[in-house]
Amino acid sequence: MGRITTTGLSWSVKGHLLLDGIDLAAEDGGVVGLLGPNGSGKSTLLRLLAGLRRPDTGTVRLDDTPLHDLGRRVRARRLAVVEQDVTAHHHVTVRQVVELGRTPFRGRFDALTASDRRIVDAALQRTDITAKQHQSWHTLSGGERQRTQLARALAQEPKEILLDEPTNHLDIRHQLELLDLLASLDVTCVVALHDLNLAARYCDHVVVLDHGQVAAAGAPEAVLTTDLIEAVYGVEVIVDREPAADTLRVTYVAASPRAATRSRDAPGAR
Repeated sequence: MGRITTTGLSWSVKGHLLLDGIDLAAEDGGVVGLLGPNGSGKSTLLRLLAGLRRPDTGTVRLDDTPLHDLGRRVRARRLAVVEQDVTAHHHVTVRQVVELGRTPFRGRFDALTASDRRIVDAALQRTDITAKQHQSWHTLSGGERQRTQLARALAQEPKEILLDEPTNHLDIRHQLELLDLLASLDVTCVVALHDLNLAARYCDHVVVLDHGQVAAAGAPEAVLTTDLIEAVYGVEVIVDREPAADTLRVTYVAASPRAATRSRDAPGAR
């Protein structure tokens, strides 16, 4: 397993500060939820964690090593990324997409080994996409594409997985199955989520972003309070426990005019 930490992470575009002083710790094997409304900086932070962008200030570390001290192949062998919207050539099959997860472990012209094929088979099975493996990518639904991308990530056998809104396009069953799967992996996961109830149920730790800064971080029970949710999301809520499952429950009551006005007046981030 691996550990991801950031210290004082900031990033800006043309003088506009999108992330400001982000401290984050994703411990070995834990599931960390990145929460916050649209424009709070979740996707931007994930791109910095993935090494797709360099921060203006601060450092991203995998275990104790700065991310950008690691070669691209080393990073690709331990860190997988599942993005929201991924395009692929129309003639690529589901299986071929998942096989891309084995690329960091092969030479440029090397064929897949028997071990590679077994790993791909297991990834397809774990994401319930085996039946579609010979189907063309462009024929898939949004949810099937999402599960295919997760299968590709699992085929990398990563120590860490970064996921940007992985439950988008998924029906309720596959949302629950995906998050059950993430929680069962011996992999450190950092996942951007919109659904606060799913975050409360599945995340060990949550980081709430608000206009590019950390508004709160900690266990869901400690962070997801009525005051915090109203201040960040602009909605009045009731926070209690669901009696049957004994999990934290957030019930939305009404939009909060006070928080909505604050949101309109402040700049956002992606």
